[in-house]
Amino acid sequence: MSKTKTTGMTHYEILFIVPNKFTDDEAKAVASRIEKIITDGEGKITLREYWGKKRLAYEIKHNAFGYYGLFEFDLEGKNLAKVDQTLRLSAEVLRHQIVAKKTKTEEEIARETKIRAKIDSKKAAVEKKQEEKTKIPSSSPVASKTKDKRVDLKDLDEKLEGILNADDLI
Repeated sequence: MSKTKTTGMTHYEILFIVPNKFTDDEAKAVASRIEKIITDGEGKITLREYWGKKRLAYEIKHNAFGYYGLFEFDLEGKNLAKVDQTLRLSAEVLRHQIVAKKTKTEEEIARETKIRAKIDSKKAAVEKKQEEKTKIPSSSPVASKTKDKRVDLKDLDEKLEGILNADDLI
């Protein structure tokens, strides 16, 4: 048996970016064409997510924004190279990345759900404690002093914008 030979279907995940030169509807059409490329390669799509327009961390080919999409699919290893090559040569896809994804067992999913529930309950408890801490009775003299000194961040942002946009700066 060869080290490079794969048998059976492997679970993959692809994240792709469609350039901003397309509209939202055209980007969705590109996503459906990518889906067709995968299914033509005898793959089976198990998850479809369209994230929409997002700002890129840095410009790629003079694009500051792109439409993101994520698919999970099962595909034989021998057909993966063809799918990757087709997407690499496509002008409709700015970037893409395909990674093999480990399929989770029901046991792992249940354990992650339990952990997520614990994390959410702890976050809720911390938020509740923060709300109780920030609530000070309005009749106390301490509350009136601190209320006058507090400044809203929106007010600060507006003042800063006014200063930066002023014409009489040096």
